[in-house]
Amino acid sequence: MLFRQMRYFTAVVDCSSFTEAAEQCYISQSAISQQIRALEKELGVELIHRENRKFSLTPAGEYFYSQSKGILEEVDNVRRETIRIGQDDELQLRIGYLRCYSGQELHQAVAEFSQLYPEVSISIVNGTHEELYDLLRFGGVDVILSDQRRAFSSQYENYQLLQCGCYAELSVRSHLSSQESVELESLKRLPCILISSREQQNTEQDYFQNTLGFGGKFLFAENLEEGRLMVAGNRGFLPIESVGTLPPAGAAIRRLPIVRNGRQLQRNYCVFWLKEQTNYYIEEFAAILRKLLTSEDTQKEN
Repeated sequence: MLFRQMRYFTAVVDCSSFTEAAEQCYISQSAISQQIRALEKELGVELIHRENRKFSLTPAGEYFYSQSKGILEEVDNVRRETIRIGQDDELQLRIGYLRCYSGQELHQAVAEFSQLYPEVSISIVNGTHEELYDLLRFGGVDVILSDQRRAFSSQYENYQLLQCGCYAELSVRSHLSSQESVELESLKRLPCILISSREQQNTEQDYFQNTLGFGGKFLFAENLEEGRLMVAGNRGFLPIESVGTLPPAGAAIRRLPIVRNGRQLQRNYCVFWLKEQTNYYIEEFAAILRKLLTSEDTQKEN
């Protein structure tokens, strides 16, 4: 009996479908059926009772399924721990994040990771989307938290975190600030403040203007603090995304959902790293961050 056969069997039960399980395991439906029949033959018992296109588990199948889940989980834990021990000569994690990010979960993830793995030295840098992409491509960072602007590449692990809503931070003196939400078209009458380095200003403006549909005049700030001071001075609006828990907007600023055709604008946020550079620490950090963001997102829905 092979671990692979146990994985195939648990996949069929979890999916309640041979077809979906085969797709999940990247083999044909006939191959996964053959493997499970071979497993039943080796054990000498029926695990799955087949009836037309439906199936159910026998008592032996129920037992085998519950035991297999535990065993496979233990095997995965052994694999991860072995990799971690074997990579302990690479005790560093270099993290990049968007300059315009203002959520709290990244800080919480770094703190939680450091508590679990105090032996790992963490360095953090911020930048625009393109700056982070270049750092990742050329080995300047190990992992980045960024928005999705390209089709996913097979060279990278594209670890999706969440879809988040877009907001506009406006001065309370703005004529739009009394609304419950603001239409993207209405914002074209106000200057749009983007967080960007001087070198990336044209790239950022092109993306927000031609891809997201923001219009009008563009102003630039080096960091979030500067951008929010510009908003407080009623110089324009600052587009931000709700990637986790945002800090309070403050007495001088209102934060309104940006809507287009009656629906809030959404952005996709991910953690990216090169597949060939995958290691235990990167995977652990990404999992911690997603857990924190998913937990916060669930609390908002409830």
